[in-house]
Amino acid sequence: MIKAVFFDWFNTLAHYYPPREELESQALKELGFDVSPKSISYGLYLGDKHMYEENARRPIRDRSREEQTKLYAGFHRIILKETGINATDGQVMQLLARMFQLNASMKFVLFDDVVETLKTLKAQGLKLALLTNLQTEVNTMCRELGIGEYLDFTVTSAEVGADKPQPPIFLKALNLARVNAAEAIHVGDQYQNDVLGARGVGITPILLDRADYYKEITDCPRIRSLTEVSQFVK
Repeated sequence: MIKAVFFDWFNTLAHYYPPREELESQALKELGFDVSPKSISYGLYLGDKHMYEENARRPIRDRSREEQTKLYAGFHRIILKETGINATDGQVMQLLARMFQLNASMKFVLFDDVVETLKTLKAQGLKLALLTNLQTEVNTMCRELGIGEYLDFTVTSAEVGADKPQPPIFLKALNLARVNAAEAIHVGDQYQNDVLGARGVGITPILLDRADYYKEITDCPRIRSLTEVSQFVK
């Protein structure tokens, strides 16, 4: 019997506004490349996937500034490749610098299906929690976004000293929820961080694939909306 549901944060409960696709499109137009936000989406997915895999190999925050710059430049090269742009190294670095400026305007906003889902699951008597690799305090943010009342607790990688997919963050959540791994579900948008991480400690993973990019994944439930989670706790 499922007694607890854990959620990832970025691209699961919340996303950036203005959308990163729009800011990337704006920056590219400033460099002379006319690329629509829609055409950037898949490149962003691949870039994110690469960065999460790199972070799982070794936390990016622990790397030198030179290596971090190289990784973020590589992130944008992935996007450029998927949009068919053959940019010079200089243009990539210009894009990186401009995106650093534009990103300062972004804030987190909830997906439309979040509050409805949390409210439904809470009414079923389930323990609900947020598990995130964010290094900052998140409880204030959750309250400001209107979901603090639905969450029993939050766990960040800063608290446990390790990022997903490493076990500590999941084990801490199980301890706080006072449930066994078999009694918990973890919902997230990243296969390595969320699916493999949760499964590694015995938690049932659900992959949230809003854009239907993970078609090759068949070893766990794959959903398009958070409203589908309730079917797995009945």
